[in-house]
Amino acid sequence: MSAPAGTLDAIEQLRLYFAPLETRQGLLARQALGQPGPRDDELRRTLVGGMVADIRPDGSVAGGVVATIWRAHELLDLGCSMAEAAFGRLLGWMMDLQRRRGSFSQGCTAARHSYRACEHFLSGFFSPGPPEQRVAPLMLPCGKVFRAEPAARFAVSCLALRAALRAGFSARQQIEQHTTSLVQLQTHWSDWQGYFAPDLIVAGVHALASATGSHRRIVPQLGLGIVSNQAEDGTWSNADLFHTIDSLLAVGSQDAKEAVRRAVPALLARQRADGGFGATAQQERSLIALRALIWAEQEG
Repeated sequence: MSAPAGTLDAIEQLRLYFAPLETRQGLLARQALGQPGPRDDELRRTLVGGMVADIRPDGSVAGGVVATIWRAHELLDLGCSMAEAAFGRLLGWMMDLQRRRGSFSQGCTAARHSYRACEHFLSGFFSPGPPEQRVAPLMLPCGKVFRAEPAARFAVSCLALRAALRAGFSARQQIEQHTTSLVQLQTHWSDWQGYFAPDLIVAGVHALASATGSHRRIVPQLGLGIVSNQAEDGTWSNADLFHTIDSLLAVGSQDAKEAVRRAVPALLARQRADGGFGATAQQERSLIALRALIWAEQEG
């Protein structure tokens, strides 16, 4: 299956869009295109230095829980050394969220218990704040907004789990507990209209895509669950397009690739004249789109 017509033109628009940007997204986009800028090595060092300098003595950054967790992802993307003391503080602050009140796994109701989605079955989740503090609506860096309180807490925890797994913490007991809990929950994810909303399924699959060993081996099948719910126009009902595509990119299977190819027309329809994709999370969504288009264009 070849990429839809217009894919190369869209990639070229994105190349022009990212070419002058001295941002993490700009650097990663040029890397994905195989066209690094002459100053990108220096830019990488500058970006890492600025991001590290923003880390407070307690390990957090301005903007709260999501901003701090996302900073871990940003530094990992830019190849920041794990030996960097400030980065270690940030990861320590993030990991401490597993010991705080207010995680998705805490509490129990009759409905949650029936789905084994409560503290009697789950553990290891990260908390974005105490239970009495409302955290929704909450927007992930990809632009997806979670408006329901339990959904926002679940999504933040999956974002943190991805960072912890990427940082090499898979063997830690609480990380293993969180990963195992997601594996248990995925038995409910085959029903796109069930207890777990589609965007929560997408977040959970994306987190497991960073796992290793036996947990990682189930990811292609989980990706197939997302793929099977794709609409004829390439989108997903009740799921954010960029959030979903980003998850499929992480899944990386052939089925996921074909689904991304089918989603290309929907991406092309959303591309603006400047090459970007609107004001919401503009650079991040544009980077997701670029990676998707490049992947769709590749043979196989």
